Amino acid sequence: MVRKILIALILALVFWGCEESALHIKIRYDQIQGLKEGDRVFFEQNHIGGVTGVFYSEYGNYLVDLAIERSFANAATEHSKFFVIVDPQNKGKKAIEMIQSRKGGSPLQDGASVQGSTKSSAVFGQISENYEKRLGNLKEQFERFFEDLKSVPETEELKKLEKELERLAEAMKRSSKSVREKIQKEILPRLKEEIEKLREQLREFGRKEELEPLETQMEKIMEI
Repeated sequence: MVRKILIALILALVFWGCEESALHIKIRYDQIQGLKEGDRVFFEQNHIGGVTGVFYSEYGNYLVDLAIERSFANAATEHSKFFVIVDPQNKGKKAIEMIQSRKGGSPLQDGASVQGSTKSSAVFGQISENYEKRLGNLKEQFERFFEDLKSVPETEELKKLEKELERLAEAMKRSSKSVREKIQKEILPRLKEEIEKLREQLREFGRKEELEPLETQMEKIMEI
């Protein structure tokens, strides 16, 4: 009997020691979907900690205390998102999955409080970041194109430009409102300016009519 008590005491002390060395943070949720104390925390399929407490606040939301192993503490940053999932190794329980919506960022400090996320909002954040990268690549492509326009393009090059404008229009139709607004603000004004310069160049060479398909395509883009 004494031996059992000693073993239980040792295990409790070990657990207490692990808890003391862990990173403790609070997550605020509107809904916890059955999450309970003792449920696990995952990051990239690794079990990195657990839920140490669930409380309903006076403000009508839930506060969830997490303890994250110090070896994974640097993965919890200002860009981390926390959402409730079904425990991948125990379908009868819930868990919290932590993801990084973007690389870098300052590590969360012990005792930090952050807003929890839903699965859809976390995924949308990643999609938005991908669109930002694609927008940056698009801007680089048009910068190179603007350099090429310093000389009078051949007819075949003008046809290629028309195709590029068609692709830009399709990309804008599939993009979110924020991405469309960025394109309209950061790319289209420069594009209109360069096409106006191109019109003057082609007029001097008696080729002004070759620009009409491009102007038609630009009108379609402006209406998106």
